[in-house]
Amino acid sequence: MVNTTSPKTDVDLRHLDAFLLSDRVADDAFDLSNLDGFLTGIAVGPELILPYEWLPIIWGSEEPDFECINQAMNIFGAVVSRYIEIIAHLDADPDHFDPVFWEGPEGEITAEDWAAGFLSAVRLRTTAWEPLARDPESRALLVPLLILGTEAEDRPPLDSWPLSAQKAKGRTENDPDVIRECVLGIRAFWSVHRAERSEKVRQNRRGPGPQPRRR
Repeated sequence: MVNTTSPKTDVDLRHLDAFLLSDRVADDAFDLSNLDGFLTGIAVGPELILPYEWLPIIWGSEEPDFECINQAMNIFGAVVSRYIEIIAHLDADPDHFDPVFWEGPEGEITAEDWAAGFLSAVRLRTTAWEPLARDPESRALLVPLLILGTEAEDRPPLDSWPLSAQKAKGRTENDPDVIRECVLGIRAFWSVHRAERSEKVRQNRRGPGPQPRRR
């Protein structure tokens, strides 16, 4: 079952979960945990991506078979509301960011689907994500997501990526704290990156300062 009680949310996740698991969507559509990781990847990524681009990806190979216009509006509304809610939680209380993970019968947490959804968001803008992937320290934040969210044969060579002791310990664990650390670190990286890029743009617009006169 999906852990929909833990996250702090006002969105009807149970109704959304039931729809995504129904026969009204394609077999390759996202489940709720996939979707939550996908929306988080979009929210913390390097560029704004508008819903008209990412909404169709949720449904996989076929458009959903909605019962009526009201159901379509409710489902689309729930998806967009969850996206907005993720951003709001990260802005207001990032230390209590609550992803939606699958929960097993013994209460064990499984984050593979969530991580796979996050990586689907990265693939929408692979070129834009390159500054993080090239950064010697910050690229380690992607390692737990790559290990959890991809098959072994699809991963880049990970052994050469620098890892802190804490991240190395959690690389293959379904540890919500590791995932949160990665998400918050990625978000912080892009915040600094955008600020530095904006400062460079301002400096270029001002042009060089006064040059000394030569006699």
